[in-house]
Amino acid sequence: MDAYSWLRPLFFRLPAETAHEYVTAGLRAVQSVGAARRALSTRYTYRHPALEVECFDTTFDNPVGVAAGFDKNARVFPALDALGFGFVEVGTVTPEPQAGNPRPRLFRLPKDRALVNRMGFNGDGVDRVRDRLETNREAGGPIGVNVGKMNDSDADEAIEDYLRVFEELSPYGEYFVVNVSCPNTPDEFDEDDPDHLRTIFETLQAANEDDAPLLVKIGPDSPTDSLYELVDIVEAYDLDGIVATNTTTSREGLRSTTDEWGGLSGKPLESRSTGVIKTIAGYTDLPIVGVGGVDSAESAYQKIRAGASLVQLYTGFVYNGPSTAREINRGLVERLHEDGFDTVSEAVGADLD
Repeated sequence: MDAYSWLRPLFFRLPAETAHEYVTAGLRAVQSVGAARRALSTRYTYRHPALEVECFDTTFDNPVGVAAGFDKNARVFPALDALGFGFVEVGTVTPEPQAGNPRPRLFRLPKDRALVNRMGFNGDGVDRVRDRLETNREAGGPIGVNVGKMNDSDADEAIEDYLRVFEELSPYGEYFVVNVSCPNTPDEFDEDDPDHLRTIFETLQAANEDDAPLLVKIGPDSPTDSLYELVDIVEAYDLDGIVATNTTTSREGLRSTTDEWGGLSGKPLESRSTGVIKTIAGYTDLPIVGVGGVDSAESAYQKIRAGASLVQLYTGFVYNGPSTAREINRGLVERLHEDGFDTVSEAVGADLD
């Protein structure tokens, strides 16, 4: 039994967001000391040639990343790199600081190994995130940037929000994700309206002088026809990939009883998100970042076989602790060898045949 198995009950006695703040503070303390960060890396990083992935013009040491939301203000990405993750997606980043929704706004469902969150794009704003990325960029691995808007912005203002965040942070990310599928922000307008999406993508691509990889994050609850329409738009504007999926508003199949509103993440989302990945991968050759219910080598491998080139997690990290990436990567190598694959890339989409 590892140390986190003893610590987790203590953390789970605290409100979920308070526990997250303590964990973040601890990670910041560790990463500020070079020797401590190296010790963390020695203990938790698992490397193997089979795990390397070439995607978005970047070499990822392994395909297991941290999803947006965990390090939204770019405070601890060097520590997460030391814990063996192949990449970290910071954000969602907004152009100005934003309080988000009132607390409490993050809830655990231990029976389901799930979380419900309605954070509402709380964050420090693009200027502080840029400063942290600029200061610590060399200390971490590949970075994705999740790009968002202010909660009170209308459709036209949202375009300017996305553009400002993208332009400010474009030197610091290996890829950028337009987040138009979050269920926890005010419904000022239909964010995934096709015409609105076309305007976003056209605007960002016009400003994308360095050809930074641009992706869009989609939700898990859209019908197949809507998914196909979105992919058609993504391809028409030469975007580089899709993150699938965001959290869900569905509560179907939960063992827990909850009336808290917000996006559900974790194990109950696993099969739904994997199904979306498989649907999209059967329709397009665009790279897919798979997220939703990843908490083990098997759940990561199923998303890879469904068509994901990379995978992400957040809730699985909350429940499994600092050894999460190491154990998933070890297990992935075992599964690749069992199935006769030399690399992760060879296994991508294996279940589509």
